[in-house]
Amino acid sequence: MSQSVPGFAEMLSSAKNSAVHLELRDQYSVAEEVSELAKWRRGEAVDVDPDSEYWSGWSDLIRSAVARGVRVRRARVVSVPVTDYVRYEHHITVVNLAIGEQVRWLPRSETSGLALPGNDFWLVDGRAVRFNLFDGPGAALDPQYSEDPAVIELCAGAFDAVWERGVDHKKFAV
Repeated sequence: MSQSVPGFAEMLSSAKNSAVHLELRDQYSVAEEVSELAKWRRGEAVDVDPDSEYWSGWSDLIRSAVARGVRVRRARVVSVPVTDYVRYEHHITVVNLAIGEQVRWLPRSETSGLALPGNDFWLVDGRAVRFNLFDGPGAALDPQYSEDPAVIELCAGAFDAVWERGVDHKKFAV
């Protein structure tokens, strides 16, 4: 995994058929979410308008991929009972759905027989994988990238297994 890491927008813009995202953490501390998460924790309304300035970069990127015929799927493995962060994430997932992503959730207790990579990842067209790395509290670290067929196979199999067992967002209660 010593290859240089392409920017995420570049990687997703190159997708022709599929882009899948596997999330494995119960807590993230991503700088861009700090103020919205704090508002949500105080019981205030948070931005779930996919056309707002807050979401526009993400919305444009995903909508562009979907318009090209790319199937964008996201699967989240979560501990149950869920953390406050996962409840927040569940709340804002309406944005992901509105812009064309499909989202499923899988309780961590149902993954014991699955081979899962140690990090979240995006897999594009079954040819390239970008691992999103985080420190213990959930702050983003530098990502890793691979086109190694064995790594691709592991990630594709892991995503497919989680997706198959996962619960559609609208049916997953937090």
